[in-house]
Amino acid sequence: MKKDEPLQVVDLFAGPGGLGEGFSSLNNGRSFEVLVSAEMDQFARNTLRLRAFYRALKSQNPDGLKDYYRFCETDGAIQPWTENSREQWAYADREARQIKLGTPEGNSELDAILDEKLDTSKPWVLIGGPPCQAYSLVGRARNKGNSEYKAEDDSRHFLYREYLRIIQSKKPAVFVMENVKGILSSKIGGEQIFPQILKDLADPDAALGLKAGVGAKYKIFSLASDDFYESGMSTDDLDLSGFVIRSEKYGIPQSRHRVILVGISEEYVDGSEEHKLTPMKGATVSDMIGNLPPLRSTLSRGNDNPDSWCREVLDHLSSLRRDLLLSGKQDILLEVELKIVRDSFSGGRFGTGSLRVAKDKYWSGKIDDDHLDEWFLDPDLSVWLNHEARGHMSSDLKRYVYAATYAQAHNISPKGHGQFDLPGLAPLHKNWETGKFSDRFRVQVRDQASSTITSHISKDGHYFIHYDPNQCRSLTVREAARMQTFPDNYFFLGNRTQQYHQVGNAVPPLLAKNIAAVIERIISRKTNILSKEFSSE
Repeated sequence: MKKDEPLQVVDLFAGPGGLGEGFSSLNNGRSFEVLVSAEMDQFARNTLRLRAFYRALKSQNPDGLKDYYRFCETDGAIQPWTENSREQWAYADREARQIKLGTPEGNSELDAILDEKLDTSKPWVLIGGPPCQAYSLVGRARNKGNSEYKAEDDSRHFLYREYLRIIQSKKPAVFVMENVKGILSSKIGGEQIFPQILKDLADPDAALGLKAGVGAKYKIFSLASDDFYESGMSTDDLDLSGFVIRSEKYGIPQSRHRVILVGISEEYVDGSEEHKLTPMKGATVSDMIGNLPPLRSTLSRGNDNPDSWCREVLDHLSSLRRDLLLSGKQDILLEVELKIVRDSFSGGRFGTGSLRVAKDKYWSGKIDDDHLDEWFLDPDLSVWLNHEARGHMSSDLKRYVYAATYAQAHNISPKGHGQFDLPGLAPLHKNWETGKFSDRFRVQVRDQASSTITSHISKDGHYFIHYDPNQCRSLTVREAARMQTFPDNYFFLGNRTQQYHQVGNAVPPLLAKNIAAVIERIISRKTNILSKEFSSE
């Protein structure tokens, strides 16, 4: 393998491309190149393809980047390419494929692509995150309410075997598999599934019922600890939580805890001495979104305009302060903060945003960290993409402005019925006072890392309230994307709900880039060892 030749990457269950973006951005694409990414959702695939187009233009046709920017900046634009960039669009269309893995048609399509394009004579990398709904705690709680649900009949539990099938047949040098933390406790037929996944990934031939001892085996490492698993080990004494990556410890502005497995083939395991990520401090919520254009929410019911919206929020602030005084609660900090916010309220002058918000000199988007500003900002892009405020019911506006003001007073988000105990704050939810929904309304506190950005953000914004009570709203797609560390020129396609869903399901690209650096080091070290052995003969 030539030193300047990027390693091929295959991305399965790719979503909008967070893992692939991180790998392909390492050393400006000189280290890894995505050969194919497979995603079954049409809208995520459209986002994936558009990003592949951007990368192809950067590497193959820099002059054609003006077509990408024109598409991003033009309201109503439908076609991203022109004759000048047709070749790169075709390239992107071949790279980002809408494929439903686990079906005969989908598997056949992927196999044909890999048979034609993947060079298995050189080291290559498999990445991806099989769907997590069956493993997530929320998904499992939902399934418990379905008397007909049987985990063993849920095909999503076994989609990792499509990933396993490619490992067995094409033998990557390294694979990276991501999933939710709930996979550690998920069970089928009373048995934990995660130990079985470890055993299967370590010995793909045995897992698929093929002749043992013929194909490659893998040693599976944690990126956060010294924990590892290899074929023949017992999982009984293994600390499974050692495979959890706490993203906020590695420079990501988000408390996102996910299981990430790195499997290294026997051939390359000699290069695995330094297999852990380097801890680093991450940015806070205000660092990430404080310099984006402020927006007000809208009224989802009734006539929305700045004046009517302002009246609703100001009335809520007045009644909240009055009710707090009448309650007899001794919360001087909150009482004072409610008065300050009420007397200085300025949200009515803000716009509500849109798919494309024109940049101006007042809101730079800077994070004031050279490394992060270089990663996020694009001076060639004249708009903020996907930055549109949601509409909220008046009752939710009251909860949002209360929660944001409470967080300003106490530097924590209020929790549950004990701290949402003023009139009009309790939602119409029969389990509200059980404690099961104590985080139903959650502020992203200004000087902390955000909470986990999940696909639930596509349903409502209650878990993702902006810290500024003047804006009285949930996070926009762009703000959520920043918490997920997507660059500002990453354009999410589909309607707003679909955009939120893509962002929430993704792997943070900046975390993926750090993982890619570890993988490159492992493969390069082994390659150098082999080169020295070859030269000495």
